[in-house]
Amino acid sequence: MLHLTSVACRRDGQLLFSNANGFFARSQKVGVTGRNGCGKSSLFWMILGELDPDEGEIVLQPGMTTAHVAQETPRTEQSAIDYVMDGDQRLRHLQKRLAALGVDIEQDGGGSDGMAAALDDKAAPEMARVFEEYESAGGYTAEARAGTLLNGLGFSAEEHHQPINDFSGGWLMRLNLAQALMCPSDLLLLDEPTNHLDLDAVFWLQDWLKRYTGMLMLISHDREFLDTVVDSVLHIEQQTVTRYTGNYTAFEELRAQQLANQQALYTRQQRKVEDMQRFIDRFKAKATKARQAQSRVKMLERMQKVSPAHVDSGFNFEFKEPDKLSDPLVTLSSANIGYADTTILKKVNFQLGAGDRVALLGRNGAGKSTLVKALVGDLALQSGERTVGVNLATGYFAQHQIDQLDYSGSALQQLQKFDPELDEAESRNILGRFGFSGDMALQSVDTFSGGEKARLVLAMLVHSRPNLLLLDEPTNHLDMDMRLALSEALQTFSGALVVVSHDRFLLESVSDELWLVSDAGVHHYQDDLNGYRRWLSKKPALSKKSAAEGEQPATDAGSDEGGNGTAASRKDAKRQQAQKRQQLAPMRDRVKKAERECENLQQQLTELQEQLLDNELYTKERQSELTELLKLQKQLQVQLEAAEGSWLDASEALEQASL
Repeated sequence: MLHLTSVACRRDGQLLFSNANGFFARSQKVGVTGRNGCGKSSLFWMILGELDPDEGEIVLQPGMTTAHVAQETPRTEQSAIDYVMDGDQRLRHLQKRLAALGVDIEQDGGGSDGMAAALDDKAAPEMARVFEEYESAGGYTAEARAGTLLNGLGFSAEEHHQPINDFSGGWLMRLNLAQALMCPSDLLLLDEPTNHLDLDAVFWLQDWLKRYTGMLMLISHDREFLDTVVDSVLHIEQQTVTRYTGNYTAFEELRAQQLANQQALYTRQQRKVEDMQRFIDRFKAKATKARQAQSRVKMLERMQKVSPAHVDSGFNFEFKEPDKLSDPLVTLSSANIGYADTTILKKVNFQLGAGDRVALLGRNGAGKSTLVKALVGDLALQSGERTVGVNLATGYFAQHQIDQLDYSGSALQQLQKFDPELDEAESRNILGRFGFSGDMALQSVDTFSGGEKARLVLAMLVHSRPNLLLLDEPTNHLDMDMRLALSEALQTFSGALVVVSHDRFLLESVSDELWLVSDAGVHHYQDDLNGYRRWLSKKPALSKKSAAEGEQPATDAGSDEGGNGTAASRKDAKRQQAQKRQQLAPMRDRVKKAERECENLQQQLTELQEQLLDNELYTKERQSELTELLKLQKQLQVQLEAAEGSWLDASEALEQASL
């Protein structure tokens, strides 16, 4: 279906990758990974035929239909749903053919009545063929399919018929994504499709892609999304393209093992190189040993050099301890929050102290970003009170911080403007931890990618030493290495943290509490992200109109958000919930026991792997010890696999019983 043969790609004279090979068949779902700038998007453009390979060739099966997300959206009065339907080009072509035959599909309905008027016409046979093709192409259900796509991506029903000009930014990208999904394709290319989506839309998209029957190639830096969707990984690193079978977690585990093995091999080889070099240096001047020395010189030249294991990441930063802390840092009391006369959130009571780590959940339009703006003080309360601690130092990350960068200046100038007391050496040290080393620190910001601009804003935010961090979609445009570095830095942050993100790995890594923004209020959420996903599937969609007007969709009786039931019914619901918790307790215990077993085995395996990195183990004298350690490693891996299977079975049983 898709065949790469010795493909190489260069940009601005620099080699991105070479000797890329592979055959990809229908129904395969491939995750394309690697650092920003390694050539992932260039590979897509070559597959689309927009860019020629510098070497090799890319062959697509003849007749294949390829779909991808457009980079730009025309600013027109065309309706959103009409624009999405444009993605099905065959459908549009058939509609034009029918129009040329005098049939208005919308007016005539495209059925037998439309044909009857022309049965005596010479065009009747042609018309019959076109109608048959139109039905085969799903023409009669096209608008419903387009509407389903729009609903899944967060558009309300009234927005389906709004003109494209009414939408902005991320909503235009969602329209382009819906248009690509509308295309009945054999090959679907998606480049960072989750960047402009909320968590609910991410859940919907991953389910849609799992059902997609064509071949999918997906560029993403969202671990959980990749894990759920792909069945193989194409990784670009150090100018090499390597294919791995399995999801992203399987890829990471295999790659980590390969790096460990590669490091051990490299270390052993370097020792051998050093021994050879010492022999050469010692005996090359002696006539009796010259022949052996020369032989070793040739052997050294022929020896295949093994590159040292290298994790391709230039990010190494942490949040320093805040200068001072207050407790609490910020409090909202009986706060009504909104814009002008429109209330989005009502009677909000929300308090943050040092060490609080909160993730905000909620449907798109529910008011998550609105709440963050009120917490930071950018949005004045309509009523109620915002109280801040005397030592409050806020670090706020949102898209508009990136947009407000001075694009005419360099990264170094941006940082020194942010803190005039920094000298050049200190500024370069800070920027280097975020990947801006050497000449890149002097490069104009307007040449930076979206991820590079986000990293620059993060560098300034980290340097400000905040004690309250408010992060609104901080991982958009960040690659996997930077996302991992950010999550690790946030785990050791000692201040208060509030994060809004569609990146489940980040949410699970850095948050201790989940708060749900829903029904014009903010509520502590007792379940986990899997429970939130189930809640989304049952909860009626919240249109932006109802959110803006503060309307409250009906709440499930007995939920933690209230309801319209009587006191007796609520008491009965609580009794039933208590009984269910009691019934589920043994199952939860089994899950926890399995988790502890997995953690124990993983700890043993980690300690053993650290022992295996000891260079002395690979000497002849310790060969028997190495053999025993490798045997133990295999046993632990088998035990861990069995324990993980038990944990998975127990977790699935608990999840089913909880429904």
